[in-house]
Amino acid sequence: MALLSSYSSVYVAFHIFILALFNLTSVNQVGGSVVSLLQPYDFLYYKGVRSYFNGEWAKSAELLEKSIVTKESLLKIRRQCYDDCVAAGLDAYSKLDTAKGSLWDLWALDWVQQKAECLRFCIGRSVTPVGQLPVSADIEYEFSSRNPYNFLQVTYYKLEKLQRAASAAQTYFVANPSHLEMRNNIEKYRRMQGVTDDDFQDRELENEKHWVLYDSAMQYEASSDWVQAAEKWRACVNETLRQTEECRAQCVVASQRLPEDRGVDSVSGVFEKAAALSLSLLSCQQSCVTQVATRPGRISAQEELLPTQLEHLHIVQFKAGDISGAVKTLRSLLLFYPSDKDNIDNLQLYYETLGGDTESQGTQPDQEIVRYVNRSLQEKKLLYFGMESLEFSFIDPDLWTPEDVVPESLREVWRVEKDKMQEKMKEGELLEEVDDSGFFAGGPIREVGVTIAMDDEVLNGTNRVVLDGVMTEKECDRIMKLATAAASAGDGYRGRRSPHTPHETFEGLTVLRALKLSQDGMVNQSDARLLHELGERVRVLLHSYFRSPSGLFVSFTHLVCRSAIAGDQEGRLDLSHPVHVDNCLLEPETNQCWKEPPAFIHRDLSAILYLNDNFDGGELFFTSRDAKTVTARVKPTCGRVAGFSSGPINPHGVTAVTRGRRCALALWFTKEKLYRDMEREEAEAMWAADGQSVVKADEEKADKSGKARSQASKEKSRARGRVTGGKDEL
Repeated sequence: MALLSSYSSVYVAFHIFILALFNLTSVNQVGGSVVSLLQPYDFLYYKGVRSYFNGEWAKSAELLEKSIVTKESLLKIRRQCYDDCVAAGLDAYSKLDTAKGSLWDLWALDWVQQKAECLRFCIGRSVTPVGQLPVSADIEYEFSSRNPYNFLQVTYYKLEKLQRAASAAQTYFVANPSHLEMRNNIEKYRRMQGVTDDDFQDRELENEKHWVLYDSAMQYEASSDWVQAAEKWRACVNETLRQTEECRAQCVVASQRLPEDRGVDSVSGVFEKAAALSLSLLSCQQSCVTQVATRPGRISAQEELLPTQLEHLHIVQFKAGDISGAVKTLRSLLLFYPSDKDNIDNLQLYYETLGGDTESQGTQPDQEIVRYVNRSLQEKKLLYFGMESLEFSFIDPDLWTPEDVVPESLREVWRVEKDKMQEKMKEGELLEEVDDSGFFAGGPIREVGVTIAMDDEVLNGTNRVVLDGVMTEKECDRIMKLATAAASAGDGYRGRRSPHTPHETFEGLTVLRALKLSQDGMVNQSDARLLHELGERVRVLLHSYFRSPSGLFVSFTHLVCRSAIAGDQEGRLDLSHPVHVDNCLLEPETNQCWKEPPAFIHRDLSAILYLNDNFDGGELFFTSRDAKTVTARVKPTCGRVAGFSSGPINPHGVTAVTRGRRCALALWFTKEKLYRDMEREEAEAMWAADGQSVVKADEEKADKSGKARSQASKEKSRARGRVTGGKDEL
């Protein structure tokens, strides 16, 4: 909309956004039957919950599903009406450039009224008058926290519709990852007959596509697949913009309360109310940045989500050889931070690579980003004006907002708040990591011949240790031969030969499979028993060194080998295994680690027992939570074990294996008996059936000390499904 110089931008905005007042507080009475119109979804939800507590499972499931579908339909109708009414009032809008004085006011009001009438009529055709009213804050919270799916998973379980129960449970758990009861329910569903992994679908995934693309782009970037990474980052940027636009549209069309309904006593008169409602609408649209940048189940948003995506995109575009695309993306990023020195230097480098071409159409900033930034700056100016002149409350969701947008009278407070935020961020970066695992390094090593090669001080961390002499050369040779004879490609990764990098092949072998192969005469039975015994040997050593007061159980044992693919190593920059944490999902951008599936959250202690050193690369390394700052390195050699707590205190990865074959025994331990390795117990039972004893050291003692933490009966524990999985192999 054109702005006349004689009018302030705020005055214009209040006239424009009076649309909200006309549109959202009016109810369009539709004549005739309203049977086909959408009913209030909050009413359906209340009825469903009432039926739930009355034990009417079928009725409850039907009503809860209807409430979810009705809410989704309402959002779609609002968006469709928003799109259909874009052209409404354009004849009046076109006259604003030449109109002056009161005539300008009349044409502006005419335009607003036409759009309001269009929206009111459009929504009234599909939604009942009551269905158009705003729902309570309680209902908004219930649906934002996905509580309808909490009720649904129980109702479907009662109705013996287990696949639907599993899907509802998964959908709820994604947004409530700390809900222990739901986590346990999901584990129960996994063990039920007829339920498969495909049944655990997130039914709200449509609203999370940008996060799916974000994670996929990060994975491609970690494996140095620059072309695929660029494609995913571009799609992620587009989807983030789309989700933001969807949210902004809902702010315009959704029902909003009048100022007096919000406790604003000082607002009186139609223009004051219009101003307050208009500012509220702008604030709602600005808050879409935070809403889109918040993952399901997370309390806080990821700061600067869109600029972060653009930063990743221009880097991978450059590495993929798309220099023009990198210039275009970087110039888009500079719209957010126009004076950033690093980005300016990168831009100069890109220009030089292009031969000095700075003006071609393909290198101009993305027009969607240009519109995004310009619109956001205009809205911020209006909102800050409202703060200054109308005592309106507004929280800016962006860190990139330039100082000149803030009125002079507010800048001092704004600077103080910004300094506090920056200081807090610095303190967070300098804050020493605290390990709450319950382990305390420095206990005794009683095994003869085993020595401490590196401790916390040498490894620059907490609860880290490297022990030498855990195996003899002869034992290493035996397990290496076992790996050569029996390890299968892609074991633990559904047969994928190269699960982490295309430059290496991956092979694995479990204790149970080694035993079965030995029974078939394919491998030496004593070697299979040695593989089992090594896990117990490491468990005893680490249980003593890390001084855990509770029991410690082997959770998973995996003999793994990584082999460099000959002729495919030149110029290689990727890792054999990207940086990760063993029991939570590491998010380097925010220094957060989320203890939720698909992470193996039950793992408490990790270990790698090395078998050889006749290869190049393959070093274990530890990092800070940023996944970039390397704090320590461990070089593999026969009989060396690296042990460390499995939590966010110890992010780690493996450097590329560029020549030869690197083999190691990867081990994880848990303090919860429920999550012990059932395959090991099955192997032990098979040996016992053959009349062969299995040395289990002090595991019985550990069992007794851990009883206070796990009171599950023996029969119940054995009845559960096996906890297996070969991910995060080191």
